[in-house]
Amino acid sequence: MKNNNFTDIKKPVSILNAAVIVAALGYFVDIYDLLLFGIVRTDSLKDLGITGDAIRNQGEYLISMQMFGMLFGGILWGILGDKKGRISVLFGSILIYSVANIANGMVTTVNGYAFWRLIAGIGLAGELGAGITLVTESLPKEKRGYGTMIVASVGVSGAVVAYLVYQIFQDWRLCYYAGGVLGILLLFLRISISESGMFKKVQESEEKRGDFLSLFTNKQRFSKYIQCILIGIPLWFLVGVLITFSPEFAKALGVQGFETIAAGKAIAWCYGGLVFGDIASGLLSQWLKSRKKVMYLFLIFNLIMVFVYLNAFGISASSFYTLCFIMGFSVGYWVLFVTIAAEQFGTNIRATVTTTVPNFVRGSLPLIILIYGFFRDTIFDGNILESAMIVGSILSVISILALWKLNETFHTDLNYSEQESQAFL
Repeated sequence: MKNNNFTDIKKPVSILNAAVIVAALGYFVDIYDLLLFGIVRTDSLKDLGITGDAIRNQGEYLISMQMFGMLFGGILWGILGDKKGRISVLFGSILIYSVANIANGMVTTVNGYAFWRLIAGIGLAGELGAGITLVTESLPKEKRGYGTMIVASVGVSGAVVAYLVYQIFQDWRLCYYAGGVLGILLLFLRISISESGMFKKVQESEEKRGDFLSLFTNKQRFSKYIQCILIGIPLWFLVGVLITFSPEFAKALGVQGFETIAAGKAIAWCYGGLVFGDIASGLLSQWLKSRKKVMYLFLIFNLIMVFVYLNAFGISASSFYTLCFIMGFSVGYWVLFVTIAAEQFGTNIRATVTTTVPNFVRGSLPLIILIYGFFRDTIFDGNILESAMIVGSILSVISILALWKLNETFHTDLNYSEQESQAFL
C-alpha cells in the first residue's frame, strides 16, 4: 500500500549524474571480486595443494561460503541502507570487501580461503542494492531505466576485466590484491555523492525504516517479495553452475579440445554477453515502456540457451566460448530484475528489498548446487547434462510464474512509503 507521498522532491534530469557514475564504478569493482574466484578457482586451489575431484568439491564449498556471506550481508546492509542511508552502505560494504580481497591473496589453507570468501561475500552484498536504490531515487521515472542500465552494464564488465587482469599477471594472488586496491581507490570517489532527496524526506518523517520483518507480516508484501527473488534465480544457476563449472560440462559434451576449456575464460565470455544483454534489455524496456514484457522474452530465451548449451556435443572450443557469450546475453535481464525489485516497494524499505533480493538470489546457489547434486548423483547416476537440464527447466518455469504475478512498474512513482502492518493478511 502507498501513503505519505513526498511530492516536493527535486530530481536531477541528467542520466550521467554523480550517483549513476559512482554506483556503476562500485558495481564494477563488486563484480570483479565476485567473479574473480570463479576465474582463479582451479589454479588457486592447485596452488594450495588440492588435486583431482577435490578441486570441484572444494570449489563448490568455497562458492557456498561466499554466497552464505552474501545472504547474511544482504540483510545487514539492506537494513542499514534504510536506517542510516544509501551512502553509508556504499562506504561500508566496499571497505569490507576491499580488505577481504587483499586477505584472500594471503591465504595458505582452504579453510582460511573459505573464511575470507565469507567476509568478502558480506561486503559484496551491499554494493548493488544500495547503488540501484540511490540511482532509482535520483532520476525521474522516465529515465531511471537508463540509469540502472548504465550501472549494470558497466558493472558486469568487471568480470571481463578480472579475466584480463589474470591473463596479464598470471598470479591469482596479485589479482586479489588488485581488486582490493581498486576498491580502496573508489572510496575517494564516494565523497562526491549525496543522499537521495526521497530518503532525506522519509528520514525526516516518523516512518519506520529498514524493518526487514515487515516483509513477512503482510501477505501481499511477502508474496511480492518472494516473487522478486524467484524471477532472478535462473540467472545465477547459469552463472554459478553452467559457466563456473564449464570445464566439466565441456568434457561431458566431448567438446573438441575440452582440456583447454578454462572456467575463467568462459566466465569472461559469459559476462561479455551479459554486458550487451543488460544494454539490450534496458533499452528495450524503455522503448516498450514495460519491464515485464522484456523479462518474459529474456527468461524464455535463457531457457532455450540452456538446452542448446547442454546439447552442444562435439563442438569446437571456439564455438563453446561463443555459446557462453550468447548464454550471457540471454541472462541480460539482471538490470531489469534489480530495477523491478526497487520499484515494487516504498522508500522506507526500498534499500532493504533492493539489497536483499539480489543477494538472496546469489545466496540460493548453495541450495541450487544441492538440488543439482541430488539429481546428478541420485537420479541420473552422475550424468551432469540431464541433471542440469532438469534443474534449469524447473527454475525457469518457477521464475516465469513468479513474474506473471508481479505488477508492471515502469510508470510507478517511487515517492511513497510502505504502510506499516503487523497482521499477515
